[in-house]
Amino acid sequence: MNGGPALERMTQGDALALYASGPWTARYAPDLEVLVGDIEKMNSQSKRVLIDVSKVAKLDTFGAWLIERLSRSLALTGAELRIAGLSANYSTLVDEVRRVKETPPPDREPVTVKATLERIGRSVAQIGDTLIGIIDMTGALLFALWTVVRHPTRFRLTSVVHHLEQVCWRAVPIVVLITFLIGCIIAQQGLFHFRRFGADVFVVDMLGVLVLREIGVLLVAIMVAGRSGSAYTAELGSMKMREEIDALRTMGFDPIEVLVLPRIIALVIGLPALTFLGAMAALYGGGLVAWLYGGVEPEAFLLRLRDAISIDHFMIGMVKAPFMAIVIGIVACVEGMLVRGSAESLGQHTTASVVKGIFFVIVMDGIFAIFFASIGK
Repeated sequence: MNGGPALERMTQGDALALYASGPWTARYAPDLEVLVGDIEKMNSQSKRVLIDVSKVAKLDTFGAWLIERLSRSLALTGAELRIAGLSANYSTLVDEVRRVKETPPPDREPVTVKATLERIGRSVAQIGDTLIGIIDMTGALLFALWTVVRHPTRFRLTSVVHHLEQVCWRAVPIVVLITFLIGCIIAQQGLFHFRRFGADVFVVDMLGVLVLREIGVLLVAIMVAGRSGSAYTAELGSMKMREEIDALRTMGFDPIEVLVLPRIIALVIGLPALTFLGAMAALYGGGLVAWLYGGVEPEAFLLRLRDAISIDHFMIGMVKAPFMAIVIGIVACVEGMLVRGSAESLGQHTTASVVKGIFFVIVMDGIFAIFFASIGK
């Protein structure tokens, strides 16, 4: 074969002999695939198979894998297999390749009542682990905060300002844009349906109450959970993978005080500010649509808005923001600390951070709604 690889076949009774020669390397991959494929397609009834590789001039991982593949394929026929002529230089390589997926993957467990209950139990246990992690992080955070209060010089103002810029200032454009569009959509849909009853002006009441009490803070918190929460998890997870957090402990620093506390404080300051800007943008967008689409003049819109809402609506929305910020920050930092040394783990915990953060934000909003309704607010 002009210096290329070869695989000769000789049959004698119930014995099959295969003689490999030439270079068995990735350079000759197409030729080797054809040679091995022809043997695999052959319906051999031989009870004994010999693979002689003594004349193989050069062998790399690709060639060793093809030999192993051929061996496994012939072994499936029940034949007694033997490899001969393997030099000491290549025996280690072939042994390593042989260990790859030596055992077949286990059969998939059938879906039964027991298996279903087991999965449910594991899911409940994971929820419990998440809650325990949040409680543990909250305790560590309170301790770090108390330490900073007792020793103000340990407060990392530069770190807080840096994270405040990332969380708040750089998030202003996207938050204002999204809330503006949501305000436009709410006003347009309200006008479309209220117009049937000749109650166009009541869209102002709906917009004001919804934006200030619920939609404004909830929408901003969800965006922050997706934007800043995932960033916190990715940052802490990367530090965990590079053992930077262990290095901090070795140097005598508390990672909660150095890494987590500044991030939580930045969120607690930044989320209320973003909530205010988002609410104003939503009201502006709603007022613009009410004017252009519904014919409600800006003066009439502002007068109706002043009569429809009170300072309580505004305060209820603003009171929720710091608590949601704490929950988002704690969940994100807990997931970041759980990252192990692989990129897959980092991706999984970053996704879990966003999902859990949004879930807890919505749950907390529901709890606040029940609380304020019970006290008549």
